[in-house]
Amino acid sequence: MRKACTPARLTRSVRAIVKTLLVAIATVTFFFTSDLALPQSAAAYPFWAQQTYPETPREPTGRIVCANCHLAAKPSVVEIPQSVLPDTVFKAVVKIPYDTSLQQVGADGSKAGLNVGAVLMLPEGFKIAPEDRIPEEIKEEVEGVYYQSYSEDKENIVLVGPLPGEQYQEIVFPVLSPNPATDKNIHFGKYAVHLGANRGRGQIYPTGEKSNNNIYNASATGTITKINKEEDEDGNIKYVVNIQTESGELVSDTIPNGPDLIVSEGQAVKTGDALTINPNVGGFGQADTEVVLQDTTRIQWMIAFVALVMLAQVMLVLKKKQVEKVQAAEMNI
Repeated sequence: MRKACTPARLTRSVRAIVKTLLVAIATVTFFFTSDLALPQSAAAYPFWAQQTYPETPREPTGRIVCANCHLAAKPSVVEIPQSVLPDTVFKAVVKIPYDTSLQQVGADGSKAGLNVGAVLMLPEGFKIAPEDRIPEEIKEEVEGVYYQSYSEDKENIVLVGPLPGEQYQEIVFPVLSPNPATDKNIHFGKYAVHLGANRGRGQIYPTGEKSNNNIYNASATGTITKINKEEDEDGNIKYVVNIQTESGELVSDTIPNGPDLIVSEGQAVKTGDALTINPNVGGFGQADTEVVLQDTTRIQWMIAFVALVMLAQVMLVLKKKQVEKVQAAEMNI
C-alpha cells in the first residue's frame, strides 16, 4: 500500500532538491572562475571560504582559512573605535595596502590589476547597519561596496569583494552595535574582532589544484629534452616540459600560461627545482583587535564619581584654607 505524501515528507523532498541545485550552482561557479574555464580577469574570491568552510572562516588555531589559498603573507589593518554605545552605527575601516603599480597574472596568462577582498568577523550581535540607519557622511564612503553575510545565521561575519584594488585599499564597514536592553543574549563588555584581507589571486584553489599564479617545480630528476607550447580546446596556452630520467623514463610537467619559464632544453634538473618564476605579487593578511560595548549607565556613574572626587578635592582645599585662617587668628591673639 502506498504511503500518503505528508507535508513533512514533501518538505524534505523540497530541501533535497534545493540542496542539489545549490551544489550544482557552486560547481558551475567554480568551473567558470577557475583556470579550467574560459579566461577570466584577475580577482580575489573571499566567498570560496564561505563555500568550503560553511560553519566559520576561522580555524581553532586562529588562522583564517583564506590563508590556505593565498600563500604569501601581507599586512592588513582594521581600525575601529575603542568603545561603542548600544544601538549605534560606527565605522570599521579595513586597510589592504599594496603597490598599485604591480600587475599580476590573470587566469588567461595576461597581466591584470589586483583585486581585493576581506572577511570581517564581528562579535555576536554586531552586523552591517541597515540603509536607513547609515549616516550621510558614511554613505558616501561605502558607495559601491556590497556586503554579504557569511550565512543567514551569522550576520556578524561579513564578506566583501572582489573589488578593484586601485580604488579600495581602504574599505569602510558601517557597523550597527547590538542593544543588550532588547537582546538578552548580548552583554556589555570587551569583544574580539578578527580580520582576514587578501589582494590578488590565490595560488591554490579550494580543490587543492594550483592556479597559474604559482611557481611550478620539476617532478623528476633528469634532463629536459623538449619544451612544447600547446593550446587546449578552449584556446588557453600551456607548456609541456619533457624530462628524461637516468633510467630512460619520460616525465612530462604541464605548466599553464602565466608564469615565465626559467629553464631550457638540454638543462639538467632535480626533483623540486623551479621550472618557472614565482609570479605572485599578492597575498593574505590577518589582524585582530578589540571593541568594548559600553553601558551608558556606567559612563554616567563614572562621570558622577569623577565629579564627586573633584568636589571633595575642592572642599578639602577650602577646609584647609579655613583651618589656616583660624590658626593665624589664634596666633595673633
